[in-house]
Formats: sequence, structure tokens, C-alpha cells
Amino acid sequence: MEKHKQHERKFGSRWGFILASVGSAVGMANVWGFPSKMGSNGGGAFLLIYLFFVFLFSFVGLPAEFAIGRRARTGTLGSYENAWNTRGHGKVGGLLGWLPLAGSMCIAVGYAVIVAYTLKALFHSLTGTLMTADPVTWFEGFSLNTYSVIPFHVIVVVGTLLTLFLGAKSIEKTNKVMMPAFFLIFLALAVRVAFLPGVLEGYRFMLIPRWDALKDPMVWITAMGQAFFSLSITGSGMIVYGAYLDDKENVVDLSLKTAFFDTLAAFVAALVIIPACFAYHVDVGAGPGLLFVILPTILQDIPMGQLFAVILYVAMIFAGVSSLQNMFEAVGESLTHRFPKLNRKLVLALMCVLCLGFGVNMEAIFQWGPWMDFVSIYVIPLGAMLGALSWFWIMKKETFLGEINKGSASRRGDVWYNMGRYLYVPITIILCTVALSMKIAF
Repeated sequence: MEKHKQHERKFGSRWGFILASVGSAVGMANVWGFPSKMGSNGGGAFLLIYLFFVFLFSFVGLPAEFAIGRRARTGTLGSYENAWNTRGHGKVGGLLGWLPLAGSMCIAVGYAVIVAYTLKALFHSLTGTLMTADPVTWFEGFSLNTYSVIPFHVIVVVGTLLTLFLGAKSIEKTNKVMMPAFFLIFLALAVRVAFLPGVLEGYRFMLIPRWDALKDPMVWITAMGQAFFSLSITGSGMIVYGAYLDDKENVVDLSLKTAFFDTLAAFVAALVIIPACFAYHVDVGAGPGLLFVILPTILQDIPMGQLFAVILYVAMIFAGVSSLQNMFEAVGESLTHRFPKLNRKLVLALMCVLCLGFGVNMEAIFQWGPWMDFVSIYVIPLGAMLGALSWFWIMKKETFLGEINKGSASRRGDVWYNMGRYLYVPITIILCTVALSMKIAF
């Protein structure tokens, strides 16, 4: 019965699906990852390369994951089994699916820690502590200590899992609030930052390319990895949202819309962070320090800084929780599909125990950082590559294209399929190879 109900859950509207997908994609990769990578890799030149990869991945890779999930009507494990079963090797596919599924759970364990940091920052913004403390001392006071954010950690994990009890319906409802709020908050912050002295240099850096940067292969590799990570193309997460998608929907069109809003979110975040860093002469490539050291320094120095601090960290929590929803849902749906006797609430409770059980031991940033590096360097690229190979080289072409073309007036044929097979798949292999050999964390 639980399995039957799980298959019957669908998003109630096209925009509900898009907002949920955008919610999965929008997260820390947009808010500090994109500005940080942009700041370290040529500014406007990085942006051009990034936009190229975003278009390619959202035109080919993302719709493939949506379509695979919709065809199987389940998440990661069942979708890999379904794809490989078109060649009579379903058991092999079912086994391979465990790797990207593990990636979703592993990234959720670490991701919940940084959202807990953000919730602590929000709490201290509300109380005013963050407005008077030395940001470096304040951040080191909890980021260098294990078991330092446990109450916030529990609230983040338990609160996120509570939003998932009704599957697609609850994900859709919460993202209809969180995603519009995220955009409005960051637009308000971008307007405020525009009045800071010295921001014009930041805008020029963002929008005027340094063409010599295009000659640097690492700029291309970094932009490629950022696009993969930002769009949540991991061979797992977006598959489960596709499982809740109606047959009448055009997966390519939905993917392009998802990518547009995800990229808009990254760009709006950059409009806040990069000009502010130029105005205050601080390092735009500071990673998590952007949120917890540099931005607090800026906020302490501007009128109504406490209000804008509260607004900023509320937006960050919205982004973090919406991404965590996708990671948890990918794991929960797959497990209840594979083991139908398991009750969904029991599975969610088990994930809560696992996430907190492992996560509380890596609350210090020197423990959290290596864990996130391990997942993003090894597990996520491998999952993305396995997915790409499964869809474009293992699954039968006519079966795959039949699912891609459902609900679409424009038929995707050999040109689209060959873009996936001979361009998108090699790119995933390159990314995986470079990440494994050079230890580049995206």
C-alpha cells in the first residue's frame, strides 16, 4: 500500500515542480560557491563559460534525469534498474544505483552542518550578538569545535524531514514559499549593496570578461564543475522529482526553466557578494568565510545592518533546507520503493538518526571540510558519470527518446541524442577524471 501511494504522489502544478527543482538546485553552491569561483577565475570570462555549460547540461543532462525518473516512477535505485533492464541487465543497474544514492545521503550529512551554522548566524543576528562581536573570533568560536552547534543541527535535520512526510505535495508547498522569498530577499540585498561606495569595480569585474582567462583550462574545468553541482545533476537527486512528474509535461522545457531560475539565483547572489567585497576590499574567494566572516564585517558597518543580516540568513536557510529536501527525498523514496514493507515515516526517522549521528561528529570545519571534499571530489562526479553512461550508452535509444519526447510538441531525435552521447557523456568523464586526479572540490 505504501509503495502504491508513493507512486501516486505527483506535483500539483508545473510551477510547483519548477520551484521544487529550483529549490534543490539553489543552495550554498549559488550563494558562496558561484561568487567565490567567479572571483577566483576571471570574473566575466568565468561567467561566459559557466553559462555555456549550464545551457548544455540543462538541455541534455537534466531532462535525462527527469525523464528517467518519470519512466520508472521511482527514484535512484529503481531508475537505474529500469534503464539497464532495457538491455536485460536490470540487476546490474540496481546495484550501480547505490553509489549515487549514497552520494545524496553523504552530501546531506555534511550539508546539514553548514545549514546549522547558518541557523546559528540567524539566531545571533536576531539577538544582536553578531553585530557587536569580532566576526573572526565569533566564527572560530564554534567552527573550530566539535559538538558546537548541536541544537541548531537538530532543528535543521528534524525540521527538514518533517516537511517531507507527504512527499511531493509537502515539497511543493514549502518551496512555493521559500523560493520566491529567497529571490525577493536577495534582490533587496542587491539593491542595498548598490549604494555602497566602490561597487562599480565589482560590477565591471563581473560583467566585462578578461579574455586571457579563456586560455586557462582550469577556468573551464571549474566552471564545468560549478554548473554540474549547481544544477544538482548527480545521477540521483533530480531523478526522484522526475518520478513525481506528469506524463504531459515537457522535460526539456522544464529543465531549461529550472536552469534559468537557478542561474538567476546565483547571479543575484553574486550581485550582493562581489560588489560588496570590492567595496570593502576583501577577498571574494573566501568560501564559507564569505557568509560567516566577511559579510558580517560588512553588515556591521552599514545602516540597518542587523535587519539585513536577518534577511540574509533567512534567505540562506531557505536555500539550504530546499536542497536538503531533495537529498533526503532521493534516499527516502528509493528505500521505500526497494523495501516496500518499510514505512515512510520509519525511513525518514532512520535518516534523521543517521544524519545527526554522523553529522554531530563533524561540526568542526576541519572535520566538515574534508568530508565535503571527499563527497564532492569522488562520490558526486562518479554518480553523474554513471548516470550519463546509463542513460545515453546503456538504455535503448528508442525507449529513452520516447520518454524524453512525452508531452513535447518538438521531437528530440538524433541531434539531441548525439549531443548527449558524444558531448555530455565525455564531459562527465573529463570532470570525473580531473576531480579524481587533481582533487578539485566543487
